[in-house]
Amino acid sequence: MLDQLPASLWSVPYVGHRFPGSSAVARRPDLAAGANCQLFAYEVLRHFGLAPPDLRSSDLWSDTQATIRVSEAQPLDLLLFNATDNAYGAHVGVWAGEGQVLHLCAEVGRPSVWETPEFAARERYQVLIGVKRVIARQSPVSPGNRM
Repeated sequence: MLDQLPASLWSVPYVGHRFPGSSAVARRPDLAAGANCQLFAYEVLRHFGLAPPDLRSSDLWSDTQATIRVSEAQPLDLLLFNATDNAYGAHVGVWAGEGQVLHLCAEVGRPSVWETPEFAARERYQVLIGVKRVIARQSPVSPGNRM
């Protein structure tokens, strides 16, 4: 999965005020201007044909229409981490398999892959709140409907 990501996703800078629903994203939706963890994770999933809802962490955790909670992560599932078990303000990453999580955080400034113990070692990410699987898929675009 990681080797299938385009270079443009690997170069997205962390910009905390660019989150789903923010006016900064509405003015310039492309990720070249940066993203927070949620916006980045959702774009990764869209690259693979999934249709994640543009929700903040706590709303994502509560969502039951486009996502489901699962106990075992599979590639492209979303993981939520926080200092506590509260989903409000949780950090979102994408399960890449084999204990690896692709994410975008302020500490690194660019997308990176951490092993799960690296999250537990940091106070602000020490609690794995849970795993969400996006069940909604993007609608196929027919050749006549492309822009």
